[in-house]
Amino acid sequence: MTKGTAVQAYCSWRLFDRRSLLLFFVLPVLAFAKGPEDYEMLQTWKSDGDFEQKSWVEVQHQLPPVPDPSTLVPIDVGTLSNNKFFIDERSVTFGTDEVIRYTLVVTSPGGARNVSYEGMRCATGERRLYAFGRSDGTWSKARNNAWAKITENNLNRHHAALFRDYFCTTGGSVSDTAGARAVLPRGNPAAKNQ
Repeated sequence: MTKGTAVQAYCSWRLFDRRSLLLFFVLPVLAFAKGPEDYEMLQTWKSDGDFEQKSWVEVQHQLPPVPDPSTLVPIDVGTLSNNKFFIDERSVTFGTDEVIRYTLVVTSPGGARNVSYEGMRCATGERRLYAFGRSDGTWSKARNNAWAKITENNLNRHHAALFRDYFCTTGGSVSDTAGARAVLPRGNPAAKNQ
C-alpha cells in the first residue's frame, strides 16, 4: 500500500466514523425526543452538522358552524360542577400545527348556555379561546385570546378534563382529526339533556 493510498483510506475511515456516530447515536435520540420543548422549537439537521431553529407557528383556522344539538357529545368533568359540558363533534379538528380545535358548549342548571370555540396544545399543556357563540348563531372574537396554561381548578376543570382524559392522555395525545373525534364518548344523550 502506497503512502497516498494509506492517507486516502484513513480519511475515508474518519469520514465513515463520523457518519456512523451520527447514525447510531445522534439520530435515534432525535427520533425519540418528543417532550414539550421539542414542539416549541423544532430542530432540523443541516448539512454542515449544525441545527437550524424553527419557531412553532399557529396555522390559520376558520370558525366552525354553529353547534348542532344532534352532534353534541357530553364530557365528564367530575362531580365538582353542576354545569353540563358538551363538545360539538363536527367542530373537532387536529391541525398541522398540532392544535386540537373544538366547540365547547356549557349549560347551567338554570338553562343558561355558553358556546366557545377553543384550541388546545397537548405538547405545551396550553389552551386558547378564539371566539364566543352568540344567540343569533354568529361568532364574536374573544378579546383575551392568548395561549394560557391549563390548570385544574373549579373554574377551569373542563379544560383539565379535556386535556387529561380525552385529547392529551398519559398514553399519548391524539395525532389526527379522526383520533381526536374518536376519544369522545360514543352515543349522544346530549341532545336530550340540553
